[in-house]
Amino acid sequence: MSAPQTIEVRVATVVDEAEDIRSFELIDPAGGLLPPFTAGAHIDVHLTNKVVRQYSLCNDPSERHRYVIGVLHDPQGRGGSRAIHEMKVGDAVRISAPRNHFELSSEGSSLLIAGGIGITPILSMAKCLSGSGRPFSMHYATRTRSRTAFMKQIGSSRYAPSVSHYWSEESDGEKLDLVQLLQSPAADAHLYVCGPRGFMDAVIRTAKDKGWPDACIHHEFFTGEVVALESDETFVVQLASSGKTIRISPEKTVVEALAEAGIELPTSCEQGICGICVTGVIRGEPDHRDMFLTPEEQARNDKFLPCCSRSKSSVLVLDL
Repeated sequence: MSAPQTIEVRVATVVDEAEDIRSFELIDPAGGLLPPFTAGAHIDVHLTNKVVRQYSLCNDPSERHRYVIGVLHDPQGRGGSRAIHEMKVGDAVRISAPRNHFELSSEGSSLLIAGGIGITPILSMAKCLSGSGRPFSMHYATRTRSRTAFMKQIGSSRYAPSVSHYWSEESDGEKLDLVQLLQSPAADAHLYVCGPRGFMDAVIRTAKDKGWPDACIHHEFFTGEVVALESDETFVVQLASSGKTIRISPEKTVVEALAEAGIELPTSCEQGICGICVTGVIRGEPDHRDMFLTPEEQARNDKFLPCCSRSKSSVLVLDL
């Protein structure tokens, strides 16, 4: 497998959008057009050779002259957000072309729900839907006004009447009532949610309880967690092309063990979110621990994410 190609862009503007949140406008250094994208898409930002992070594009997909990302500085994170927040106007950075695992449906009405920094892909969706005249409502939950990114931009937009704000720690703030919001879904309605894991779990769980079909619930996780279990055991990965076998101990991921054996797989998030390392499975039963593959794709057991997933069978034959 070859590593995904990258393009160089330049930081055109840096804006403090809210407490600990900055937006970065990225443009082509020569002033040309950037690769097209659709609402819900994200890019990989290559901060160093080893540090790559995914950020959703939050501007209107009709804008080919720029990409805009919004980044929350997380002092408890792995260093990516800190490095991004240190970028200045004029800096060059390499990024991937946009990819989208959070596409808008082409039909029906849309219910957009964002928690915190999860507003970024939702904001792009709102701009797209507003521009095309399609019906939608957007519900944006944060702790306080000072932590509400893009509030001025949203307030002055043409779709502002379709947006409701919720502030859980403001004395005059309304709290998001998921039971009320998600009850009695329309037959053609689609739900899109992005935000912290606990917030998203609550939205998805409530939607299912209220009768939303799985096919109409769309979500995107920002962070994942590589889960290690006490029951994890050693298994063997076999390469279909050569027959070579590599032992995967409980302390190592498949990606790490393959790298030690001289086999480098393209990776980015290393948390089972981005899908860059998806690898074909020829024989064996993966133990799926990712958030990229759909339940249907996981059930087919013909591919898995070696950055986080393991094996239920003693041998896993990979299409490598």
